[in-house]
Amino acid sequence: MSLRSALLALLRIGPMSGYELQKQFSQSVGHVWHAPDSQIYPELRKMAKEELIIAEEQTRGSAGMRRVYHVTEAGEQVFIEWMHSPLKYQRTRDAAHLRAAYLESADQAAVFTFLSEHIAHWTRELKVWEDEIATIEALESPMLNRRLAVTSDEDREVTIAYKKFAYEGLAARARSEIEWAQRGLKLSKRLERKNAQTAQ
Repeated sequence: MSLRSALLALLRIGPMSGYELQKQFSQSVGHVWHAPDSQIYPELRKMAKEELIIAEEQTRGSAGMRRVYHVTEAGEQVFIEWMHSPLKYQRTRDAAHLRAAYLESADQAAVFTFLSEHIAHWTRELKVWEDEIATIEALESPMLNRRLAVTSDEDREVTIAYKKFAYEGLAARARSEIEWAQRGLKLSKRLERKNAQTAQ
């Protein structure tokens, strides 16, 4: 349901072609809900079949055509129902924390590499989120500005605040993962020293 909800969220801002949706998806909701391009078009076809969206053929250039999608009243209702329904949380599948539970089976070099790469990954993620927060604060986010263009003046502050809030959560998660891996490096060094002393 989340891919459908994400697509409806984008289309509620304004009509878009499949190409535009792919681009906007990767630049906005794709930060919180990953979906490969190969899933987007089949989902759009299903949504059109269920009359949640309408596909309109438009002329592009002198000879080309493009399909532009609009949200229907039924699609709007489905999105609002999703926003007001309890969120179904899924059980965690986390390869990094699974591996961490069995690090005694790895040598010291492998432990160091694993934790260092974890820190590097989440440091890159943190940079993405912090840059996005700065873009939101500066009102330089193209997708946010497109949303604000169809948002009433009294709702603009709320829209900006919740958008920023979402990315602050992602940034907090990144900082937590970095701190966890840094503690892991300290733990690894402490255990290595203890093992060396025991072996003497």
